[in-house]
Amino acid sequence: MSTRSDDLDAVRRPVETARGLPNPHYTDPTLFQEENRALLCGTWAGLAVAADVPEPGDAVPLTFLGMPLLLIRDRDGAVRVFNNTCRHRGMILVDEPRKIEGAIRCPYHSWCYATDGRLVTTPHVGGPGQNTHEAVNRSELGLVEIRSHIWRDVVFINISGDAPPFEEVHRDLLARWGGLEQPLFHGGKDSRFELDVRCNWKLAVENYCESYHLPWVHPGLNSYSRLEDHYHIAAPGQYSGQGTLVYRRIKGENGVMFPDFAGLSAQWDEGAEYIAVYPNVLLGAQRDHAFAIVLEPVAIDRTLEHIHLYYATPETDDALRARNAAQWKLVFEEDVFVVEGMQRGRHAPGFDGGRFSPAMDGPTHCFHDWVAGRLQALRAHAAQ
Repeated sequence: MSTRSDDLDAVRRPVETARGLPNPHYTDPTLFQEENRALLCGTWAGLAVAADVPEPGDAVPLTFLGMPLLLIRDRDGAVRVFNNTCRHRGMILVDEPRKIEGAIRCPYHSWCYATDGRLVTTPHVGGPGQNTHEAVNRSELGLVEIRSHIWRDVVFINISGDAPPFEEVHRDLLARWGGLEQPLFHGGKDSRFELDVRCNWKLAVENYCESYHLPWVHPGLNSYSRLEDHYHIAAPGQYSGQGTLVYRRIKGENGVMFPDFAGLSAQWDEGAEYIAVYPNVLLGAQRDHAFAIVLEPVAIDRTLEHIHLYYATPETDDALRARNAAQWKLVFEEDVFVVEGMQRGRHAPGFDGGRFSPAMDGPTHCFHDWVAGRLQALRAHAAQ
């Protein structure tokens, strides 16, 4: 069932009196589809990372909200996103990650596309031995490209094609992290992992936004980066999260540490920030490494968390890098029981969305307000 307008109005009240999003936003399939349109297709949503296609010709088929997409690095090194379907009869073009040595060839009738999406050959389209036909204009039948933008190696896509430019939408965040605008180097195969979580993707965002849960869910982390060392970050309509004034660099047994990113301000000497970029990308920044988490909404109650770690230099100590990945994986795994528990809790008929702590839940309320606002805008447009 769809939520009423007054339910969303209650979500958008000031944090002191607001209610959280009602249960159907986590349990109702019809509302899940509506949210997909409002929150994921009409904005700049995270799809993957550019490190998934490190070399020209690398291609990876992906599914986003049931849509078959193709992530590819073209011959000139540009990362692109296309519909993974042939313009002839809609056949899937690439069914597993691989290197495109020549052209992208449709396995059905061998129509071929360049890595930049151009349709280059159409065998027998005009009859046996005739590879052209006046009714088939190759220049008009290239692969359908999905609007994309790369920031901090995350490949953001705008399915609807009508969102304002990424730089405009996230002007404040780009300025906030302007000092971090420098090359990021993926740590490789031991610096990527996935968590398959039985929860709605929004719950992963909500949990990431706040530090309120640290003492009970992350006691190891809280032992040195305490709850009182954290501060809130909230930019209505764009992003929210948390920062810490106490960041402890990881050291190897021989005292080795990761190199720092160059030219950072004193803020980053002992500080770090963790921001949810709406709708579905979670970013972490520290002086010596960074991470990106792309949340893939597989179903209303299932989310894949794709986690990637990055460093300031292409070469880092193998043992230290593996230890850092294991440390972060433990932290992220500690959150699983929480988000899965909230998902189960959303089936309680008497739960009205909950209340917020005005002192501690500001970043989460900021996200709920954004969700409610996007849905209200979609419904208002549909009613016109």
